[in-house]
Amino acid sequence: MKKPFLPLLLVICLLLLSGCVQSSTRDTSKDITVCAAASLKEALEEIKPDFEESYNIRLTLNLAASGTLQKQIEEGAPADLFISAGKKQMDALEEKKLIDIESRKELLKNRLVLIVSKEYRDRIRTIADLNAADIRISIGEPTVVPAGQYAKESLVSMGLWDRVSSKMVLAKDVKQVLTYVEKGEVAVGIVYASDAVDIKESAVVQAFEESSHSPIVYPAAILSSSKNKDSAKALIDYLLSDNAKQVFEKYGYNMIDI
Repeated sequence: MKKPFLPLLLVICLLLLSGCVQSSTRDTSKDITVCAAASLKEALEEIKPDFEESYNIRLTLNLAASGTLQKQIEEGAPADLFISAGKKQMDALEEKKLIDIESRKELLKNRLVLIVSKEYRDRIRTIADLNAADIRISIGEPTVVPAGQYAKESLVSMGLWDRVSSKMVLAKDVKQVLTYVEKGEVAVGIVYASDAVDIKESAVVQAFEESSHSPIVYPAAILSSSKNKDSAKALIDYLLSDNAKQVFEKYGYNMIDI
């Protein structure tokens, strides 16, 4: 009775053995760690599987505020590629010779928008309405989070910062701002247009004029300490490809023509 099952068992064992051999022979030395701005989370997580399959290179994503990542890199955290949501952080690393200057590319552009929780949609219709006395406003911590830096620049330029700064709830990154507004913990938040693509419990009421803040540009560069520069270069090239462009545009980014 048991004999008919022996060939099937043999096939299963061979398949398992084959999988183990393939796993053990995969060249893990090509794998890389990418430090990337938290606002890129959804886009990079969608890009990751296709890149890994196409290049046989495994990506580890370290997502956080650009200023936090900058500090980690300065303190020697192992990584291969940095994608910042602001030039300031990348410039600081370049000045300290912590990036490969020749590899630096400006990948993406973004916009800054005001989002309002559903409870305040009838009261906050424009940026000027931020003067309302009983609201809390969330932005990223300006010294660490580029989106917070751009938000402060815009509010200063519009003559609103001194009036609203006491109402600020500062967040560790732009994703936390989004969460505060979506959960109704604050009335409004200032985030990137890419973050607002999939909001459900809040709404975009107005975009900030681009002239009110520094250009929102996402630069990428290979770290000087990377032991896998070829793999990191392959990822930069992929991020500039048409496949990646479609994903980035889906999430509200604009590509920069190289």
